[in-house]
Amino acid sequence: MSDKALAAKARDLTAAYGHLEGEALLRPLIEGVFKGKLALVSSFGTESAVLLHQIAQIDPSLPVLFVNTRKLFGETLRYRRTLEQRLGLTGIRELSPTPEAESDHDKDGMLWRADNLACCDFRKVKVLDAGLAPFDAWITGRKRYQATTRIELPLFEAVDGKIKVNPLAGWSRTDVEAYLDRYDLPRHPLEEDGYLSIGCMPCTDRVAPGEDIRAGRWRGQEKTECGIHLPLSPINS
Repeated sequence: MSDKALAAKARDLTAAYGHLEGEALLRPLIEGVFKGKLALVSSFGTESAVLLHQIAQIDPSLPVLFVNTRKLFGETLRYRRTLEQRLGLTGIRELSPTPEAESDHDKDGMLWRADNLACCDFRKVKVLDAGLAPFDAWITGRKRYQATTRIELPLFEAVDGKIKVNPLAGWSRTDVEAYLDRYDLPRHPLEEDGYLSIGCMPCTDRVAPGEDIRAGRWRGQEKTECGIHLPLSPINS
């Protein structure tokens, strides 16, 4: 599909489903529009249980792509197993750099210290790009309230040859908390200790009261995104 056609598809999806959100938006996409060609990308972070619970109500076998950078907190790996069992998810695919790639690009495992942009690109962006190859569209858990860079986040985006779906774009932190409470979903074990946005262990810090929810990511740097959501070729316009 050409860039122009994909951008038109994103606009058509917005026109048809833009009044929906959450599970109501996901169901027609999973069961019809992108059946067999849609994946959820999940970090199994502090808010991940919401989307994982919603897809479990529709199709627990939906592919869930989990990028294990091999720099994650042990708590995140255990949380992934907890949610997988609790929700009956059967489609989780763990994506990681190959040992050969690690030997070539980050032999001592300290690339994050020397160049965290290159580390994210190697351990996250390229790994996920390969994992997404079989799919026409993917679901993200991004929300407008999370950061100034996400304030204008649409429900549908046409980026790098695929449709990105953001079914919780308009949700607030209060909405997320209410959903987790309503369904008694387990919280990430590090959340209670002040980690409100959780990525790789070397680049994640606690968030102080009143700070932006993502203030603990790459603390003290201008960097705000790992690169997964920084498109190589945005085509929405």
